[in-house]
Amino acid sequence: MLKANFMFKKTQWLLSLSLTGCLTLGACTNQPSTSEAVMSDSAKRYVDYFANNAVGNPLAIVQHPAAIHENGITYVSYQGPKEDPFVATYNHSTQEWHGPFKAGTSELGRREGGKKFDNHGKPTMLIDNEGYIHIFYGGHGGHSSDGKNPLGNTHFGANKHAVSKRPYDITEWEDLDNITPFGTYNQAVKMDNGDIYLFYRHGAHRSDWVYQKSVDNGRTFSAPVSFLKHKRRTDIKAVDSWYAWVGKGEGDNLIISYDYHVCWDGGAGINGRGHTTERHDVYFMNFNTQTNEWTNVKGEALTLPVTKEEADEKTLAMKTGDLWTFNGTSRLDSLGNPHIAINAGVDKGAKTGGPKQTRHVWWDGAQWRGGSKIINSYEGISRGDFRVSKPDDIRYLVAYQEEGDAILSWWHSNEDGNSFSEETTVLKKDNASFAISTLIENPHPDAQMLVAEKTSDEGIKIYLVGEHGPIPRALNDLTSARQPVM
Repeated sequence: MLKANFMFKKTQWLLSLSLTGCLTLGACTNQPSTSEAVMSDSAKRYVDYFANNAVGNPLAIVQHPAAIHENGITYVSYQGPKEDPFVATYNHSTQEWHGPFKAGTSELGRREGGKKFDNHGKPTMLIDNEGYIHIFYGGHGGHSSDGKNPLGNTHFGANKHAVSKRPYDITEWEDLDNITPFGTYNQAVKMDNGDIYLFYRHGAHRSDWVYQKSVDNGRTFSAPVSFLKHKRRTDIKAVDSWYAWVGKGEGDNLIISYDYHVCWDGGAGINGRGHTTERHDVYFMNFNTQTNEWTNVKGEALTLPVTKEEADEKTLAMKTGDLWTFNGTSRLDSLGNPHIAINAGVDKGAKTGGPKQTRHVWWDGAQWRGGSKIINSYEGISRGDFRVSKPDDIRYLVAYQEEGDAILSWWHSNEDGNSFSEETTVLKKDNASFAISTLIENPHPDAQMLVAEKTSDEGIKIYLVGEHGPIPRALNDLTSARQPVM
């Protein structure tokens, strides 16, 4: 009766959560705040998050996917204690959570010196054709103790690859020593034929972006292939660098959107600020994995690795001028035309420039268009991911702040991305900020995105959010799932 009662009332809980912060099913034993909503069903108490042991910046759009839906189960990952990767599952049929379990040991969380959290080794997830779960994690370019990086420089940590010991089982893991330690910003894609592509930056800021390919379910990988070139500038005291996002295109194709990073020398740059996060412009290209051909949006051939000069000449989607950027995602519409999310904002003199707002850029078949903000008058920080069917049917799930509160809302455009209107708010928390994952591919309607609620650097709550709000979890299940980290 208890489970049946909870299942019957779950919809009511999800719909009212974002407005009330607490729905009493039976009796609520405590008076919760919006930031820690609790509900009770007889003896059980439920919360709207599934984990509360994340640290630092536990999620990011660039490391993806962080979650996968397969066979009625959503598999999720995030950065937990000591910056180790943690994995949990939610069964949509039984409405049961399992985990989180530690999937590997990160060197980033055990390094000496540096800031408390490095945050570059967040987990990226993939499930191979045999059902084994793969996690790529732990690197910020590798360390000098790993030897000389042939494609760039080094910093901290070691890029690692963990795999589950049994198919679809998250309880036990082992590391596979089959990728280079010189990596960060892992992005994993499985093609329709089962081939696996792992994309990442091969080192710290001054490094090429590369991919490695596996044809045996991730047990071995080919040598890294550079596709974006880092190189010394001759006109200014800086190095060409990049930030890329790789996603599935049509058939055997992958799509790549990216922005340009001016990697200044110390003491150089605007007002002598030296190395900052200054990034500009939006680029796009296509990779046919069967023919190994790289082309721009017009089908013109590109030469690998792509340099700044060739990128500007053949792959530029939008000039951002004085605006600083932070890259987002890219998708194809029903016509096969690419759409790109890019975050851009005014440089206000900070090391990060200033707040950046999510904007939409798209190819109409003849030219690149757009660049409008999703939230038109907003000047704070926003991040979002989107789905697009027809060019005039675009939906964004955007995280932003309003009067100090963190908000996650759906926004819709039926005007080719020229303007967006807010549909529904699916999560709101007082005095907080949100970090988000990409949208989950082929998701269950109840599980569209992972969200981290940041109020401090430790004990961060992680939510699995769907169309109407987060999936709840019994509080005692959450507490018993926490593991000590050595």
